[in-house]
Amino acid sequence: MNAQPPSISEIEEQARRLAPRLCQTPVHEWNTPLKARLIGDGAKALLKLELFQKTGSFKARGALTVMDRLSQEQKASGVVAGTGGNHGIAVAFAAHSAGVDAKIVVPKTINPFRLRAIENYRAHVIQVENISLVLDEMRRVAEVENRAIMHPFENPFVTLGTATLGYELLDQAPDLDCVIVPIGGGGLASGLASAVKQINPRCKVYAVEPSGANAMSLSLQAGHPLRLPNGPRSIADSLSAPCTEPYSFSICQKYLDDVVLIEDNEMRAAMKILFEDLKLAVEPAGAAATAALLGPLKNRTKGSRIGIIVCGSNIDTETFYSLLH
Repeated sequence: MNAQPPSISEIEEQARRLAPRLCQTPVHEWNTPLKARLIGDGAKALLKLELFQKTGSFKARGALTVMDRLSQEQKASGVVAGTGGNHGIAVAFAAHSAGVDAKIVVPKTINPFRLRAIENYRAHVIQVENISLVLDEMRRVAEVENRAIMHPFENPFVTLGTATLGYELLDQAPDLDCVIVPIGGGGLASGLASAVKQINPRCKVYAVEPSGANAMSLSLQAGHPLRLPNGPRSIADSLSAPCTEPYSFSICQKYLDDVVLIEDNEMRAAMKILFEDLKLAVEPAGAAATAALLGPLKNRTKGSRIGIIVCGSNIDTETFYSLLH
């Protein structure tokens, strides 16, 4: 598929449209003795704190962008989304803001914090056995009830929405040598990379994926989208996409310099470091880019000016504590 990425003018316009409804999340330089010990004094680590975004993750960017493009007839019929949690919160938020009825399909293993957040926006929740069944149930509900699908990653307008994050980052932190971004289905990585590579082609974009949920890595190796035969297995439920899809895959294939794999224990260690050294309480996916910086990308980014996407914080205290012990 020869997918067309969003242009810089489209990204700029969308950033303006979203600005009144979202936060411009800060960029914070990680500059502590521990950082110097872990990755050296020469590297400059700039954390894009998207965990402070509305709904607790970057997902609001895509959900609002898609919602804005729905027709009045589609809005009147309602929307449906399939999600591990963060996308569901964002869709519920966007739907509530627009006065649109929303149904959110989630796995029974959904983090309780996320479930409460979805329900707080008055969305209807449908639970299925596991994450691999979520997208199929989303499509079934859409067909039966004539609802518009709010896909978690496979929509050009999701990519356009997440591209505003890359655009914002490079405005706040020009002249980056590389950006490290978590990847599941590719909704975030496709948009961020679209913006970064068009603004600064020499800036590397590295995506990081759990080894137990490596649909994008396998798809890139195969040269086409595919489904994980046994489903995803990772503590990072936000990155546990059961498959890749043509549009987002094609954009990732075009713009990503590499996808590296990390283990769950590396995310646990990074969560602990972010909490103890920077007082950031993040979900596993929110620590994935930091885990890659400290692990598989450590030597490749030595002495560089590095953008690190800290993408989300939707986790309850009990789960957060249990993951660190």
